[in-house]
Amino acid sequence: MARMQSFRLGVYVFKEAEVVDYAAPYGVFSVAKRFDPELEVFLVAESMRPVQTQAGFTVLPNYSFSDTPAMDAFLIPGGFGTRQEMNNGNLHRYIRTLPDNCLLTSVCTGSWIYARMGLLDGLAATNRKEPDRLESSHLGKTPIDRLAEIAPACQVSHARVVDAGRIVTGGGIASGMEVGFHLLRRAGYDEEFIAEVARVMEYTKAYQQYQHDIDYFRPALNRASA
Repeated sequence: MARMQSFRLGVYVFKEAEVVDYAAPYGVFSVAKRFDPELEVFLVAESMRPVQTQAGFTVLPNYSFSDTPAMDAFLIPGGFGTRQEMNNGNLHRYIRTLPDNCLLTSVCTGSWIYARMGLLDGLAATNRKEPDRLESSHLGKTPIDRLAEIAPACQVSHARVVDAGRIVTGGGIASGMEVGFHLLRRAGYDEEFIAEVARVMEYTKAYQQYQHDIDYFRPALNRASA
């Protein structure tokens, strides 16, 4: 894959978004930018107000929906707030206005939003597999099982990262690291470049562990192999 001349990642932040979900891919791009200043990463929110994510961690967005910033990938993190974001009509409309060549990506329960919009029908996707105490009780449901419930036409995968073409989803909370690395891959950077970013982040062992834990799903190929 030829490397793109520049690559802009927009990370969506909302009330009660999981901090590591959005900070990990942001951090990957922050370090990668040291090697290539053409890489950009920024925060997008529904409006230009401070956003209180989980545990009271408050951030200031760089852009709002009305700014319509140009981007090559849009990332939705997970967190408790995804329960409300699944029904956020403004977010759904914003996603539908993004150009077809903009990747739609997520970490953890962020994929529920694409599921609710029907965008995962006929595709593969993943979500968090390890439940918290409530989710593992009779009152809750493991997030990946809820993904299957929200999008019954989606092929649920247990891979760390699922690349279904335009839509790229990551599994649990810390999988945002691998989503960040994979977005560099989708931008055309070679494995030597990505491994060097991982080395500087002192993440080499984990990167090597998860480097190939990627489920590449293409509908046409899937039908051909059926």
